[in-house]
Amino acid sequence: MASTNSSASFYVTTPIYYVNDAPHIGHAYTTVAGDFLTRWHRQRGEKVWFLTGVDEHGTKVQRAADAGGVTPQDWVDRLVTADWLPVLETVNAKNDDFIRTTEERHIEAVQRFWEAVRENGYVYAAPYEGPYCVGCEEFKLPGDLVAGNGEFEGQQVCPVHGRPVEQLQEENWFFQLSAFADQLIAHYEANPQAVQPVSAYNEVMSFLRSGLVDISMSRSSVGWGIPLPWDEQQTVYVWFDALLNYITAIGYGQPADSEAGKRFAEIWPANVHLVGKDILRFHAVYWPAMLMAANLPLPGKVFAHGWLLVGGEKMSKTKLTGIAPSQIIDHFGSDAFRYYFLRAISFGNDGSFSWEDMSARYVAELANGLGNLASRGTAMVNRYCDGKLPAAGVATAAETALSDQLVAVVAEADAAMDELDFSTAIVAVKGFVDAVNMYVTEQEPWVLAKDEAQAERLHTVLYTICESLRAMSVLYYPLMPNTMAELWNDLGAVATLGSIDDQHIGDVAHWGQLPVGAPVTKGAGLFPRLEEVAE
Repeated sequence: MASTNSSASFYVTTPIYYVNDAPHIGHAYTTVAGDFLTRWHRQRGEKVWFLTGVDEHGTKVQRAADAGGVTPQDWVDRLVTADWLPVLETVNAKNDDFIRTTEERHIEAVQRFWEAVRENGYVYAAPYEGPYCVGCEEFKLPGDLVAGNGEFEGQQVCPVHGRPVEQLQEENWFFQLSAFADQLIAHYEANPQAVQPVSAYNEVMSFLRSGLVDISMSRSSVGWGIPLPWDEQQTVYVWFDALLNYITAIGYGQPADSEAGKRFAEIWPANVHLVGKDILRFHAVYWPAMLMAANLPLPGKVFAHGWLLVGGEKMSKTKLTGIAPSQIIDHFGSDAFRYYFLRAISFGNDGSFSWEDMSARYVAELANGLGNLASRGTAMVNRYCDGKLPAAGVATAAETALSDQLVAVVAEADAAMDELDFSTAIVAVKGFVDAVNMYVTEQEPWVLAKDEAQAERLHTVLYTICESLRAMSVLYYPLMPNTMAELWNDLGAVATLGSIDDQHIGDVAHWGQLPVGAPVTKGAGLFPRLEEVAE
């Protein structure tokens, strides 16, 4: 079944995160990417739906709860309340929904989905025997395993977790994955943009062309899960439960004339599934095959981003390399966190987190770059024009160059966002910030202010700085909503142009929007010195 992007909403999802432990910055990275993308599309004036959530079933949760002496439900309730929901506020995510796989809306829809797939003839009973990684919650193929090191030398281990897998022998129900190999190959050959980046596409095609085998879609030895509606001695395999969140959250299986049913018809298929590269196979092979088996349209794109590395290793609680987002945000602020991870790392590639690199970029690009420009521009309007935006005189080549550059920057950033090339979009705007800073240095408004005969020229320069800041605040608002809303207010734009939420990307480059006389305020610094940031 071919994919379609005909939905009325721009629908973006993160993976639903596994709640066996507290979130680290790897989870926050994906959420921030989704939030930036959907905020940008909102600024285009589009209708957006942004979904995130948590996966609460499976062996890991069951064992963690047992070890903690509580029920699995109590365990996940505590983690979601104490850790997973607060981190959305910490990173300032503006998600439209948060799905939990223990919610009744999800459980009922999962059972309805698998009943439909079984009725279509793609589910059958059979014994399973083979390796299983509890860390990945994944049935492994022999070729997936690697030789162990250190204490696990001589054993076959999971390449992600570096630990030996368990050998399972169960009577399960199987999903006929093999029936969809040819359809999936044909789909991706016709729609190569459906898996990105190119390295991920090549990996998926190689896996498909090597042949697919049927996979167990249930577990007989795991009690913490969704019971199969036709066999209550079995629970749905956690991945075949979790993947369905993308449709259960938006009303799959509800009556077409119900509010939920109408939402599903409007929103599905998803435009973009954001995933980490370690779960690519689930999203680009198993998930579309499941949708084909249920006669549902396929998502427009699965984008597999790289890993965040610490000391050369993937960020992981298992390997004790996980860093809580609050450890960074408490020092730098949420906007700087969002800026750094999407600016410094090319989305789709691995990237190493460095506290020193983040500090250096914060000072150079945010505090001394954008922050200093905003501070100087608003301060000079207050000093030289009593806080009222002056009228610009005749534009010279210097002003024309900036307005022309802004047109090019908006086009470049907007095109980059379509490709999920976040760093290119951010750097394009940064180039405009740098250009305006250079303009200020060259025009020397503080010198112009000393000569009454240069008053018109001074006013032109000050207007140009503030109008440039207006454009920057809108372009950077999806990335740094707190500080850009503050800048928007400092420019007097709230009173004269309305809420920054209502400004459209397509209108940003129209020069001269800030009205003469707008009340300009020199606010607190947008990006304080690091030692002044609340500890």
